[in-house]
Amino acid sequence: MIYGSDAGFRMLTEKITRDRGFRCASYKDKCLRRRIAVRMRAKGTATPDEYAGILDTDPHEYERLMRSLTVNVTKFFRNWETYEAIQSSVIPALWDRDEELKVWSAGCASGEEPYSLAILFDEHAGRTHTTSRLDSLSVLGTDIDAECLREAESACYSDPALSETPARLRDRYFPEVAGLHTMLPQVRRLVSFQRSDLLGEPPVNAVSLLVCRNVIIYFEREAQDQLFALFHRVLAHGGFLVLGKVETLLGQSRSLFAPVNARERIFRKSL
Repeated sequence: MIYGSDAGFRMLTEKITRDRGFRCASYKDKCLRRRIAVRMRAKGTATPDEYAGILDTDPHEYERLMRSLTVNVTKFFRNWETYEAIQSSVIPALWDRDEELKVWSAGCASGEEPYSLAILFDEHAGRTHTTSRLDSLSVLGTDIDAECLREAESACYSDPALSETPARLRDRYFPEVAGLHTMLPQVRRLVSFQRSDLLGEPPVNAVSLLVCRNVIIYFEREAQDQLFALFHRVLAHGGFLVLGKVETLLGQSRSLFAPVNARERIFRKSL
């Protein structure tokens, strides 16, 4: 619980938006209050005004707050069933197209998701003896958390990040060096990262596959509608959208995408 007036809380969230570009007004109020309250308790502050004062004097606390506000729970191949569905239904449908393949992992945190997607494409290329097709593939991971993106750029991960990775993929793609698993260069070259506000101007267009899992649920309904409209706009004709297991299309957004695999929340752009 956050003590103090609603006006004080509103002023704090406006400050966060102004200072860090994190659009607090688009996020569900309950989630926002809970995460800010965690940091307030950690710093021993009783009101939003007191906490705002700490943010003004302690830049490290701002980084901790941003980590709390941006949900960064991720692993390689998290929810393997979804990746299996992408591997069997999405990649083959895209692979034979005579066009550039653009993949966007939106809200990628420390990079496990875009690297996982790149691995699936590399696997398919090897299996079909079409490795030259990888030259037309680019995977972009975006997030608003700059520190997470620095971790993603390093492409080095500890054991817990690979706890859901199938053994055959772990052995092939994650050589261990000094206790850390480093991404193979052949996969690393396929992936780039960029800091980007999901509600801002999209960093890419004509996207073949857009993966945004377990992010949209934290936005207010109006922001969700805006995001689905944006996703529809940036996807190429026949492009695929993958959401998180607890997310779904609502209202008019349902007319923008056709279900491909409802259980795994895979959709395709409608005409």
